This record gives sequence, C-alpha cells and structure tokens, in this order.
Amino acid sequence: MKRTYDVQGFTLCLDKVVMLSSIFEAERDEGWQFNIRLVGDVRLQIKLPTRAAALLEREMLVRALN
Repeated sequence: MKRTYDVQGFTLCLDKVVMLSSIFEAERDEGWQFNIRLVGDVRLQIKLPTRAAALLEREMLVRALN
C-alpha cells in the first residue's frame, strides 16, 4: 500500500497525519482551505480556488488515509 500522498507540492507521509480539519473559506478571498496537522504539531494549510476542488482533494486524502 502506498503510504504517501501528494497535495499542492507537498508529499505527505500518511502515517504522520494526526488531524484533518473540515473545509472552510480562507481569509482574504484566497478560496477554500483545510488544514492537515502532522506529528510534531506541524500544520499544512491547503488552499484551493473552489469549494468543489477543496472537497475533492480532502476526500481523496481521507480515502488514502483509510
């Protein structure tokens, strides 16, 4: 099973993901965002231009985590 996932130029080690936020509107009209928290309290902010794109990316990540 592949244990990495590529999103917006990052390659995540899936066994290091500890939290995935819901999707919300980013500040300053930067589109839609969800956050990924990793082991060691590192947080990645994933911002996409549309809610549909953010939903798709987040759902694909959830499936990869399962």
